[in-house]
Amino acid sequence: MDGPTTSDDSSRSTRVLTIPNALSAVRLAGVPLFLWLVLGPEADAWALLVLVVSGITDFADGWLARRLDQQSVVGQILDPVADRLYILAVVVGLMLRDIIPWWLALSLPLRDLLLWGLVPLLRTRGYSALPVHFLGKAATFNLLYAFPLLLLGDGDGVVALLAQVVGWAWALWGVGLYWWAGVLYAWQVRKLLATTDPVVKRR
Repeated sequence: MDGPTTSDDSSRSTRVLTIPNALSAVRLAGVPLFLWLVLGPEADAWALLVLVVSGITDFADGWLARRLDQQSVVGQILDPVADRLYILAVVVGLMLRDIIPWWLALSLPLRDLLLWGLVPLLRTRGYSALPVHFLGKAATFNLLYAFPLLLLGDGDGVVALLAQVVGWAWALWGVGLYWWAGVLYAWQVRKLLATTDPVVKRR
């Protein structure tokens, strides 16, 4: 596992115009499009296509960044932001369509809000972030695959029923892992605060 990310970490490029960053920008543009498709015309087939494209570009931008040696600070920010926005957009859309209950829709952004509240504490020790834990990646993977299945399950027939069953299984595992990863992250922050002296700002 990589070490904590300092606020002046220069191990990644500061380039902005890269292929992976362009793919991340496309993913971000798909967020409002997905919400409109789900809540406006309720064009679920097109909304599912947007989620599929998002999943493909999510894999592609990381792979291309490593393959082309185009890892960047901007990409390091855009990729998780796009993941979080997609998860938020999907839970809001599915909640408003009464496909998922309100407690599930609120549990995910609530966890992110709690973790964002730890960022100022990290900055007192000179860090901007901690490494993404494997559980966090696994949780995001589960959720990004669960919600399209739940959307597909909003219908009648055998396919819809199977999609609903599998989708709920992935969703519940995803929510559990999401919060578990959050608890581990908070524990890491606690240990860092206990073992690291505060950074003294230079005047």
